[in-house]
Order: sequence, then C-alpha cells, then structure tokens
Amino acid sequence: MIDRSPPCGGEAPSALAAPGGPPAPEPREAASPPVALPVRPRTGRMLVLATVFVCAACGLVYELELLALASYLIGDSVTQASVVLSVMVFAMGVGSLLAKQLRGRPAAGFGAVEAVLALVGGLSAIALYACFAWLGESRPALVAFSLAIGILIGAEIPLLMTLIQRVRRQDAGGAVADLFAADYVGALVGGLAFPFLLLPVLGQLTGAMLTGAVNAAAGGALVLWLFRGDLSRRARWLLLAANLGVLAVLAGATALADDFERVARRAVYGSEVRVAVQTGVQELVVTGPSKGSPRTLDLYLDGRLRVSGYDEHRYHEALVHPAMNGPHTRVLVLGGGDGLAAREVLRYPDVRSVTVVELDEGVVRLARTDPMLSRLNDHAFDDPRMRVVTADAFGWLRSGAVGFGYDVVVSDLPDPGITPSTKLYSEEFYGLVARRLRPGGRIGVHAGPLSARPRTFWTVEATLRAAGLATRPYTAGGRLSGFPAGPDRSTARGGPPWDWGFVLAARGRPPALGVQAGTTTWLRSLSTAALYAASRDAERVRIRGLPPSTLPHPRYS
Repeated sequence: MIDRSPPCGGEAPSALAAPGGPPAPEPREAASPPVALPVRPRTGRMLVLATVFVCAACGLVYELELLALASYLIGDSVTQASVVLSVMVFAMGVGSLLAKQLRGRPAAGFGAVEAVLALVGGLSAIALYACFAWLGESRPALVAFSLAIGILIGAEIPLLMTLIQRVRRQDAGGAVADLFAADYVGALVGGLAFPFLLLPVLGQLTGAMLTGAVNAAAGGALVLWLFRGDLSRRARWLLLAANLGVLAVLAGATALADDFERVARRAVYGSEVRVAVQTGVQELVVTGPSKGSPRTLDLYLDGRLRVSGYDEHRYHEALVHPAMNGPHTRVLVLGGGDGLAAREVLRYPDVRSVTVVELDEGVVRLARTDPMLSRLNDHAFDDPRMRVVTADAFGWLRSGAVGFGYDVVVSDLPDPGITPSTKLYSEEFYGLVARRLRPGGRIGVHAGPLSARPRTFWTVEATLRAAGLATRPYTAGGRLSGFPAGPDRSTARGGPPWDWGFVLAARGRPPALGVQAGTTTWLRSLSTAALYAASRDAERVRIRGLPPSTLPHPRYS
C-alpha cells in the first residue's frame, strides 16, 4: 500500500477550496498504521516473504496433485490438465476480488484463508479417490476442488501485499516484485518436490495431507505470532482453535490413510486384491486368489484392466500369430511387460531372440515373481531367448542401441486413447518401427476396440499407411471381461467394448492374413478363416479420409 498520509505535524488538505482558489484535491484513503511487531521490520518482512514462499509451494502441490490424480482416475491427461488449470486460474481471479472484502482485517483474513486452504487442499486427494471408489465418477469433485482451491490461492497475494506494507512501507512496485519473486521460487520448489519427493515417498493421499499441515502451520504461525498485535483476543483464540483443528483432522486422516486405501481399493477392484504396488511409473494391482487357475487373475495398470485371465488368450493370439505368419527369427515386442505376448512368440521353436521393451520395470518384476502371473505367461522371462530392455519405446527406437533388423514387431501398447500412449501411435513412431524391419517383416499393432471407438481404430490404420506401410485391419471378438475400474468404469454408449481391434502392416504389398501351418495344435481361438472373416467385417465399416496422427497434431480422443 502506498503511504498517502500527510507529513508529520502537517494538516490534511481541506475538503473545500478557498474562494477563488484552485479546486481542492480529492480526499485520500487513510493508510493503516504500521502494526507493532515482536521483531524488527526488516526481520518481519523476511518472515512474510518466507511465508509467501511456503504457501506458493503448497499451492502448486495441490494443483499438481489434482492433475495427477485426475489423469489416473479419469484418464486423458490433456483434458484433465486443461480443466484443472483453466478452472483454477479463473478461480484465482475470483479469489483476488473477494479478498478486497478482507483488507480491513488482513491478518485475520489471511489466517482464516490459510486454515481453510490447508483443510481443503490436504483432503482433496482422499476426497477425489473416495468419489471414484464409491460413486464411480470424480469429475464433479475435481471441478469443485479446483474452484475452491483456486479461490483460496487467489486471495493470498492481496492479503499478503497488505500485510507486508504494514510491516514496512515501500513503493507498491517494489512490494509486488518481492512478493512475486518469493511466490515463483516457492512454486518451483513445490513443483519439483511433488514428483521427486512427495509422490514416490509418501504417495498422493499422504503427500497432500502433509502439504496441508505445512500450509496450516506456516499461515497460522505468521498471523498468531508476527501479527498477534493486529488481532483481538477473541480472533487469536478462534484462529488458534481453527488451525489446531485442521492439523488434528489432517493427522487423523493421515493415520487412517492406509486403511482407507485398502477399503477403497476393495470397492474398486473387489475383495480379492492380492498385490498393490506403486512403481515409479504407475500403480499395479493384481486381483484373484494366490492359488488355483490363472484364469481368475486380473491385472490393472493405473486402474485400467490390462489383463484378464478369462480372455487374455483371445487378445494375445490375435495380436501375435498373424504377424508370425512368415519369417520370425528375431522378434521385437514393444510393451508387453506382463510376458503374455512373449509367451505366444516363444511357442515357435525357430525363434532365436525376443526383445521386450517395457517402460516400467515393476511390471516385468511382477510378471517374473508373482506365482499366478508367471504361470499365466508360462515363465516366459526364464527362457534364454528373452531379453528385456527397460526404456521408453520411442526413445529406444531412436537410439543406437536397437541393433539389427527384426522380422516381426509386436506393438502390445496401451490403448491409443490414453494420452501418454498417443506418441506411440504417431506417424513418426511407426516410421521408426518400419526402419527396424527386415525385408518381408511385419508389424502387429493393437489399435483399440473397433466397435466402441471406430474413429480411433481407423486413425491408427491411416497413420500406419502414412508411414509407408500397407495394412490389413481385423478384429477379434469374444471378450469375457468388462471394465470394472478405471476410465472405462462408466461404460460408454452400448456398454463396454466386446472386441479388440488390430492392424497387421508391412512394407510394399498388404501382408497375407492368416496363421502359420501347424500352430492349430496350441491355438485356442484363432484360425485363418476367422481372420479373413474379421477383416472383411472391419472393411465394411471403414471410415475413409481420416488424417494420420502426428506428434504435433495427435488425433486420438
């Protein structure tokens, strides 16, 4: 606040001009007198800036936590980031306007704002997960928390601007520069602490609650100690009780976080959750009994059903064996850390080497060590022909570590509609894959369900053709498992998808669609006749004229 008070000992200008004289100046707003501080003004100013730093770090953690959890629970990280950021920025503007009503009592107002922000932000993650687990829908809660947190963050800076001017008066430009410098540096620290410290060490729920506790402690300490002379006795006791109550609620929620996660996980995945692991990439959950038939196993990656023991053979046979109908000495599997695609490849005795490129080493570790999953993949990772590379498939293909060409490439990657997978379904990616093919080599690509997302399926096919490959689209039906969790939990129009969509591609002419002679002894649900029929059915519903998906212009939704 700029000091507009009259010089000491002087008189304020009269509201009326002398007769015949110039007009009198407009009355000026009286500045609030400096508050009595328990420390020197310079030290008080540094304490206010330190609080700005802490509050900015906490605010960015809340924002990143909402973004990460929304991407995990809802999917499509681009859409969720757009929703959270746009709503929060709008709400911050609303909060700045609402803070004008608190300028008369800035210390009490700031203390109340920080207590509410600590409570709302600290409990936002657990509330979103509860909505997802028991209501099956967390989008309204995401918007509500983004709005509430944005309003409270937006109210901070105007109140802190008033408080720092009450500590020691300075020009408005200098005060704004100091506050925003502390705010931006705090945001940097919060932005780095979330992915590298809070998320891997504490997890989303406990990390958010610890952030809320730090927020409450910093805001409460500044007001109740530094600006205690600016508060009435009643206000001091109310703010102390509010902050202690917030800290108690957050501490109790933290103590119960593990129990809450177990109960919520059972609500999402059922009562037979056997393994739940948070890796550096994603959450892995395995359900089903530890003994008995592997058909009872379900594997979820970040809440999405990735493998069901009841019908996975239909998917993996349809993905792998059409691509193996030809030379297949050297095979490259992109994704497929569960070992199930590799299992089908290793059935061919003339395969000499199989390279699996998997981003998450935790998936491979689970596929090696979990008794049911390792039985389901026939202990594929114990085969001496297997080689595992832990890397991002796109970056690995661009590197010089790829080695010689491959006869077969199997793209066993997550659905192209999931935003992190979009680059692995781009024209640039398929161009890299095509360069690694030997003459006559083939690529088998999982392209998403044709029945539920035909535009996505045909965009994958158009992208392969744009990369210079000839294609054969086909499907495999007979899904036995639905999608009880993840973004497919709220089923799309017509219910969950009943088929899988694939594209077989090669350089030059379209590859022959079929299975190699002699494989019928182990194939359970695939034949050359069925593949041709599925390809004809797919061609009947072809969507023509779709542009390819590229890195700068992704076209999957």
